[in-house]
Amino acid sequence: MATMGDRSRRLLDQVGRRAGRGMPRRFRPTRPSAVDQVILQPEVPPARPAVRPTAAGRVTLRRLPDRSVRAESGDGVPKWIRKYGQMAWLLIGMVIVVGMIVFATSRIQAVFIAVFIALVVTSVLDPIVTGLARYMPRVLATVLGLLGSFLVVAGLLTYVITSVAGQWQSLAERFGTGINQILTWLETGPLPFHVTQAEITDLINEAVAQATTYIQHNAGDLAGQVLSNAGAVALVFTVLALSLFVTIFFLARGGQMWRWFLNQLPSKNRDRVHAAASAGWYTFSGYARGTMIVAFFDGILAFILLSVVGVPLAAPLAVLVFIGAFIPLIGAPLAMIVAAVVALAAEGFVAALIVTVGVALIGQIEGHILEPLVMGKQVSLHPVVVALGVAAGTFLGGLLGAIIAIPLIAVVWAVYSALHQNDPPMEDPLPPVPRRGRAG
Repeated sequence: MATMGDRSRRLLDQVGRRAGRGMPRRFRPTRPSAVDQVILQPEVPPARPAVRPTAAGRVTLRRLPDRSVRAESGDGVPKWIRKYGQMAWLLIGMVIVVGMIVFATSRIQAVFIAVFIALVVTSVLDPIVTGLARYMPRVLATVLGLLGSFLVVAGLLTYVITSVAGQWQSLAERFGTGINQILTWLETGPLPFHVTQAEITDLINEAVAQATTYIQHNAGDLAGQVLSNAGAVALVFTVLALSLFVTIFFLARGGQMWRWFLNQLPSKNRDRVHAAASAGWYTFSGYARGTMIVAFFDGILAFILLSVVGVPLAAPLAVLVFIGAFIPLIGAPLAMIVAAVVALAAEGFVAALIVTVGVALIGQIEGHILEPLVMGKQVSLHPVVVALGVAAGTFLGGLLGAIIAIPLIAVVWAVYSALHQNDPPMEDPLPPVPRRGRAG
């Protein structure tokens, strides 16, 4: 047994040395034993599959891991569904927030109108108050700015009222003559149909009779509406008083109020909020001041045109054009229609045509010269956006919605642009879209 053990150890040493030297030599002992046969037994290679995979199988094995890892997350939901689902939920959340804001605003409409008027007046008077504050205390500059604006508005109203009162008697006569000319033209004019004065008189008498009957049958409802209108008048004075109160504080202590608000925010968010709010205020103030300047020039040009043509009530119609300039898209056409009707009734068809063409030219001057020169790039909205905004504002809030829709959209876009960094724009022509052939 000792001899067999020595031989086995020598055999193992030789095999280990040869394997370490990488020499694949075969060693065969002179007298193999059972232990030697076990040690020298060759390793059996692993069994190969009986069936080789096809080419399609190999392609499937290569593609499945790559696509499955990229397309699905841990719970088996494809990533594109997860991505667009999150975007859909964010959009739904934004719609809900906007709806809540609109609903809350409709519930406190008077407060919203007062704050909006205060912001408009503040944006217009802030440069004047800031200039006066260099030579006097800001509170005194605020008082002087507000008093000056009140004097200007009161002077314009006084001039309009006195002009109407002075021309009332002659205006009634000219209106009667103009209406008779219109009736004569309808009766004997070149139209394919003719309307006699008797038919018009019958229509007027019928309308008066229907109105009288309606008043008699609905006297109680009309009295309630009168009382509600009296409450509306009181609400108007309340809104004006509140807007004046807020305007005084905005002009005198606006910077301190804004600094206090920023101090309530976390320090890491103050700079970003201030930058976004500054961009929004820059846009809103530019829109308000620009609209005021453009409306003032529109009123002056309309007054000159109506005075040259000889249309009565030139000053009230100019004020109407001034007010209409604050309503985008629809304000100027409405003022033009009213001015043309007055010119037609007072001076005839030729004067009405001249007034119509003149007011249309004023609108072109406003859109292509005054607005780009005064507003510049502060309010740069596409005409389609303006039209859709005015339409949506009109449906949601009536005349008030049409007035405030465009400044609100401009402010929202300015805030978004301040918070969002766009990628470099595409300047080269768009590449053609490849056309895919039909399968089969």
